[in-house]
Amino acid sequence: MQLNKFILSLCFFGILISGDYGTSGIANHADQHLHIDGSTISLLWIIPFIGILLSIAIFPIINPSYWHHNYGKISAFWGISFLLFFMIYFGVSPLKFYLVEVYLKEFLPFIVILIALFTISGGVLISGNMQGTPLLNTSILLIGTILASWMGTTGASMLLIRPLIKSNKDRKNKVHIFVFFIFLVSNIGGALTPLGDPPLFLGFLKGINFFWTTTNLLLPMIFVSIPLLIIFYIFDYYVYKKESLNLNNSDFSIKIDGKFNLILILFVILTVVLSGVWKSDISDKSNWFVEYGGECMMTYGTFFQVTSLLLLSIISLKFTPSYIRTENDFTWEPVKEVFKLFATIFITMVPAIAMLKAGLNGPLQPIISLLTNSDGNNINIMYFWITGGLSSFLDNAPTYLVFFNTAGGDPIYLMNQGRETLLAISAGAVFMGAMSYIGNAPNFMVKSIAEENKIDMPSFFGYMLWSLIFIVPVLLIFSIIFF
Repeated sequence: MQLNKFILSLCFFGILISGDYGTSGIANHADQHLHIDGSTISLLWIIPFIGILLSIAIFPIINPSYWHHNYGKISAFWGISFLLFFMIYFGVSPLKFYLVEVYLKEFLPFIVILIALFTISGGVLISGNMQGTPLLNTSILLIGTILASWMGTTGASMLLIRPLIKSNKDRKNKVHIFVFFIFLVSNIGGALTPLGDPPLFLGFLKGINFFWTTTNLLLPMIFVSIPLLIIFYIFDYYVYKKESLNLNNSDFSIKIDGKFNLILILFVILTVVLSGVWKSDISDKSNWFVEYGGECMMTYGTFFQVTSLLLLSIISLKFTPSYIRTENDFTWEPVKEVFKLFATIFITMVPAIAMLKAGLNGPLQPIISLLTNSDGNNINIMYFWITGGLSSFLDNAPTYLVFFNTAGGDPIYLMNQGRETLLAISAGAVFMGAMSYIGNAPNFMVKSIAEENKIDMPSFFGYMLWSLIFIVPVLLIFSIIFF
């Protein structure tokens, strides 16, 4: 029922912001130039974006109860404040353009695929006799890391997070288990295919071969993930021994209910691939399903993806036995939290993305200038760290695209002569999504599900401290060796 209400609200929101645009050809505003010029705006425009990030970081520390009951209102405050100042400064037409672009073109596909994977994976009940020993926990993280590239970091995270929680119900000190789960399953594991992480899928749409990431990022992913798995095992073994528990898996057993949802997950993957390759050329207006401001806001492929994923979600809800979701402690709270917070993050990061697009002509020129040396050659290690650093806080998909274009935007060149530059951009966007809770959407969902199950996850800054201690040293060694 809640999903049906959500779908209706999406439809209402689409009508509300649509105004004078509709399907392709109904309204043509091609003479208007509605994108803001990132080279002419002040850094003050990122205050609302910083505001929502600091709210996420600080409120749960100083008053967790207030945050839990009012995070939607706090998020709305920053979002509405930004929209009002944006309208006053730039006018109604640019505001309307960005509302359409951000929420129809970018946010809608983002949230719908999250809903589909969350709903369908919540219909798979993995049970049995599994006890959270260091070996079992490491095995689950390894399996999730492998699965993430083929069913997406969100799909793998949502499928495995609940059995991992249940396996460790008797463990006293278990926060580290879910922190490393975010590191590996929700981020690093998604590096091998365009299905794994959204930035790689954008590269695929731009002409990067499907298996380029598999062949070129396999060694980097192994280099980064294996040390983290080893560190996790040693850490978990040390903590486990201190707890003086006597868990064992000598009579290990596993049972999977709701198997038809695994088939639905395969359909989700197939849908995403088809939506990308079917009429994805936005230079051809016949592929435009929605046009606004002379630009394509939705291709027929994206419309197919959104409607198909919502249909698959409804099928899962209708045909999954209720006891499965009950046993999984399934609620909509994680999706609601991501929806309310990321709706503001997506719109308030518009100026930051515009500044990045302005390149050397924008206020972020000191950062962009670090990407090339005095001879104009790319400094690949800087592409890795800057792409990754910004992907830790901005949406890693548009950040990837900005630096993809900064490096020339020619897929043939980047896959061959520019291979190391593309490798640096890809690895930075995927690996460093693990640096913060907002670096990748599954991070926040894993945190929310864990907290629903009474696991005291680290604060925003607390989680970043974990990533600085464990991920940054590994990535530093990786970047020195590879770039």
